[in-house]
Amino acid sequence: MTANHDQNFKNLILDYPRDALALFAPEEAPAPEERAQIVPVRQEQLQDRLGTKWRELDVPLLVEWPDGQRRSVAFLVEEETDAVRFSPRRLARYCLDLADLNETDRVVPVVVFLRSSQPPPASLTLGTEHRRYLTFQWVACRLDQLSADDWRGTDNVVARVNLPNMRVPAGGRVAVYADATRGLLALESDQDRRLKYLEFIDMYAELTDNERQEFERMYPEESKAMAGGFQRARDEGMQQGIEQGRVEGERAVVERLLLRRFGALPRSASERLVGASMAELERWADRVLEAKSLDDVFGPRR
Repeated sequence: MTANHDQNFKNLILDYPRDALALFAPEEAPAPEERAQIVPVRQEQLQDRLGTKWRELDVPLLVEWPDGQRRSVAFLVEEETDAVRFSPRRLARYCLDLADLNETDRVVPVVVFLRSSQPPPASLTLGTEHRRYLTFQWVACRLDQLSADDWRGTDNVVARVNLPNMRVPAGGRVAVYADATRGLLALESDQDRRLKYLEFIDMYAELTDNERQEFERMYPEESKAMAGGFQRARDEGMQQGIEQGRVEGERAVVERLLLRRFGALPRSASERLVGASMAELERWADRVLEAKSLDDVFGPRR
């Protein structure tokens, strides 16, 4: 299965916005002692004309200081899997959209490069040989150029789970994997988030079979936590599959009863069956044998 890097990083930034800004844009991020509020803003930008394609930002955030210590700042954080695919013009359009939407000129564009086989551009300049008419810059965080050794003891959870994406010394991949796991377990108490980002760490570490065996041997506690998280994910997946199977089975029964009772079903009835819960399907199954019409089965829409 191909990893959806954009979605992975969107989740990470929205779950931990303060830590994300501290790692990806340290010069612009609010300091730990500042009482700043960070809230996500709409991703879909207003259309110039009806029917045109939406421009959807990666992760726009608004940082506000309720005490008036500083004016609000809008951050636009965009993940780029490979630097060669980065488009400064697209980013500039997104920043102007964000500025218009929030009626501010305090916008910080931040680009997180997961891989950068070659240095990404540092700025965009529009003009002629006579004059520059527009210069646009952004904050660039090249994850694979950050040293994992510099972040192994940090209490920044975004940095800890991204240790496998950083520059790792030769022979240090297993130790970094363990540090990422240990950091997440220490910094995050919510079990659902733990599970989500144990999977994140494992996905980006890409350990070989030999490295996994080394991890299990050298880091038994971290290995136990990782295995427990994956087992929980498998159990939840199986339970969801069982429940989904029950719903689909009940839906098939109700549909068969309706067909026998009333013949071909109108589209509206089929749509209600598709979106029905288990409780609704069971209720309709109880009604169908005595119902004189489909309305008697489904009842009025609420």
